[in-house]
Amino acid sequence: MNGTSHAVIGSATGFIVANAVQSTPSETLLFVSLGAVSGLIPDLDIDGKLRGKITLPHQMIQLSAQVIGIMMILYSIFEKTAGERWIGVGIGILILFIASLIKRKHMLTITGIAVLMGGISVEERWIILLGIYIMIASFTSHRSYTHSILGVVYFGIIAADLETSLGINGLFYTCIGGYISHLLADLKILPFNKRGVKLFLPLSSKEL
Repeated sequence: MNGTSHAVIGSATGFIVANAVQSTPSETLLFVSLGAVSGLIPDLDIDGKLRGKITLPHQMIQLSAQVIGIMMILYSIFEKTAGERWIGVGIGILILFIASLIKRKHMLTITGIAVLMGGISVEERWIILLGIYIMIASFTSHRSYTHSILGVVYFGIIAADLETSLGINGLFYTCIGGYISHLLADLKILPFNKRGVKLFLPLSSKEL
């Protein structure tokens, strides 16, 4: 199933939850939006279609890192003492080397690290956990762990923390419902799916 369909189903899930908890119009809009996002989250894996849409072009990150490396080298040469100069130049060269290795496939991992650091800076556990989720997803094959019960449980923890943080009843059910709707829509028993999902990883790799 394509991303648009997953987003629509997730939005519908959020709308149903909003009506069930009798949320306000603004909360209903939030639920519908979160439902759509949650319905897309499982496709953040290494081959998923969503990964390229949430990350910056790798050339931009690469250029930024190169500029930082050059500035570090120049600053160290002109501003540092003899002992510190070589350390700064070495760090600058290391940054330039790392920048040369950045490829498109690394962008999701970099995004996860950025989200993790953002969560640490604002001291929000759900953001920290989301950053970890994105980093792990960047190394997992498509329709594997993000499409498993293990993925549901982990995302459920994120959803529970989000509801606690915002204090809005129903957010958990919206997020977890949207996430589960994605897995159900990808099941092999549906005629339009050639592949299924490995719900019971790591215990079983059988597609359902």
